[in-house]
Amino acid sequence: MAIVVALIGGYAALSHYSNSAPDARGLATGLSIGPLVLVGGVLLWRWSHPALAVPLLAITGVLLFHFWPLLTRYYEWSDVVQQCAAYGLVALSFARSLFGGRVPLCTQMTDQLHGPLTPAETAYTRRATVAWTIVYALLAAAILILFFIAPLHIWSLFVNFLSFGIIALMFGADHAIRRRVLPHRPGGILAALRQSITGSALPQTNRRT
Repeated sequence: MAIVVALIGGYAALSHYSNSAPDARGLATGLSIGPLVLVGGVLLWRWSHPALAVPLLAITGVLLFHFWPLLTRYYEWSDVVQQCAAYGLVALSFARSLFGGRVPLCTQMTDQLHGPLTPAETAYTRRATVAWTIVYALLAAAILILFFIAPLHIWSLFVNFLSFGIIALMFGADHAIRRRVLPHRPGGILAALRQSITGSALPQTNRRT
């Protein structure tokens, strides 16, 4: 978890610097498209045969080299699309779990950590899923609106720092409410974060029967 936090913090600091310094457009371009290329390359390597993945990755490298000046000129658009898509997809994931007879995401996580849940706890985690949906949707909308109405360095401050602060405040509020609604549940928010990052759950002996 510490490594993940350090990587996110380092990326945010470099991203804000590159968006604020006029001579750092190359770095800004790399930070903007780098995550997309990395994720796409990993998925391509895992989901296809190396005989297909290697040529496609090589072609991607050639295209990036050829169009690098164009990408550098308009890197801000790649950045805003990436940011809005990330928050929008998270909001959509939370929202989608609320319909069609699905189990809300917060209910799923809480049940895996502390289940079985009581009806009151199930109702709370459903409301928490709605709240997280609204928060991520508003963040995506704010990122898009600020991109058009604010200077780039102000937009960068919001994207790289203030948005994480808002999410941290939401985590804190959720944790405080959960301590009242779910007073006998072990683990708390740190356990949920650990599970989301590593996939590990609490030992069976910690689960209330």
